[in-house]
Amino acid sequence: MIVNCVVYEQGRRLQDIQPREIGDYLDQPERFVWVALQNPDAQEMALFQGIFDLHELAVEDALNGDQRPKLEEYGEALFMVMHMVTMWDSEVNSGQLAVFAGPGYVLSVRLHSGQGFTAVRRRCENEPELLKQGPAFVLYALMDAIVDRYFPVIEALEAELESIEDQIFLKSAARESLERLYQLKRQTMQLKHAATPLAEATTHLFGGRVPVLCSGTGEYFRDVYDHLHRIESAVDSIREMIIVAIQVNLSIVAIDEGEVHKRLAAWAAIFAVATILAGIWGMNFTHMPELDWRLGYPMALLSMGAICGGLYWRLKRAGWL
Repeated sequence: MIVNCVVYEQGRRLQDIQPREIGDYLDQPERFVWVALQNPDAQEMALFQGIFDLHELAVEDALNGDQRPKLEEYGEALFMVMHMVTMWDSEVNSGQLAVFAGPGYVLSVRLHSGQGFTAVRRRCENEPELLKQGPAFVLYALMDAIVDRYFPVIEALEAELESIEDQIFLKSAARESLERLYQLKRQTMQLKHAATPLAEATTHLFGGRVPVLCSGTGEYFRDVYDHLHRIESAVDSIREMIIVAIQVNLSIVAIDEGEVHKRLAAWAAIFAVATILAGIWGMNFTHMPELDWRLGYPMALLSMGAICGGLYWRLKRAGWL
C-alpha cells in the first residue's frame, strides 16, 4: 500500500504525485521523490523496482520481514534494513523498515508495524535547509526516529527488572520471578539484535570510505551511532543485571530446598532413634531382663521419649528444626 508519494524541490514539498509520474522528476537537479510503502505485495514492489531500477536481491530482502539489520551498496544507491522495536502491553514487538536511497529518490518499505513515520516527514518538511541535502538526510531522519523509539523500550525493560527485584526475595514468588526474568532476557535480546547490527552498519556512513550519497552528512549519522552506542551499553547492563538476578533467584531456591532437606533429615534422625530402641525391645528374646520387669514397658517408652526429646532440643538449637 502506498502511504505517500511526494516530490521535493530545494528541501520544500512540491506536490504529491502518482507513481507513473515519478520518472518525470528523477533526473531533475535539486529535486527528489520520497515514496513510503506499508506491507506492499510483490506487484507493488515490482512497479517501483522498475521505476527506480532497484536490485532484485534488495527487493527480495525488502519483502522478507525477517532480515538482519544491514547496509548494502548497489552502485550509487544504498539499501538499508532496520528493525522497529516497540513495547506494547508488556510485550516487545518488532517490525522492519527497508530503505532504498539513491540519486533523486527515497523508497521506504515498512513491514509488520502499525507505527508510521508521519512525524518524521513533518519534521523534515519543517527543516527545508536540512532537507535540501536530499535522500541522505531522509535516510538519517528515518534512522534517527527508529533509534529514538528504542529508548522507551529500554526504560520499560529497566522498570520491569526493578519490579522483579522488589519481589525476588519473596518465597511465594520465586517461580514467577524466574519466569519473568527469562521473559525479560528474551525481550532484551530482541532489542540487542536490532541495535548491534545497525550500529555496525551506521559506521560505514560516517567513517572511512563514505558512500557518495552520504557525503557531507557524516555528522548526522555519527549522532545516530552515538545513540546506538548508548543503547548497546544499556542493553548490556540490563543483561548483566538479569544474569545476576537469575543466579540470586536460583540460590534462594537452593537455600530453601536445603532448609527443607535439613528438616527432613532432623525428623528422620529423631524417628530413627525411636525405631532402633523399639526394634531392640521388640525382639522378644527369652533372656531379656526388661521382659520380666514390671516397669520395663513404661521405662522403655520413657527412654525413647527422653532420647528423642533431647535430640529434638539439640537440633532445634542448631537451627535444623
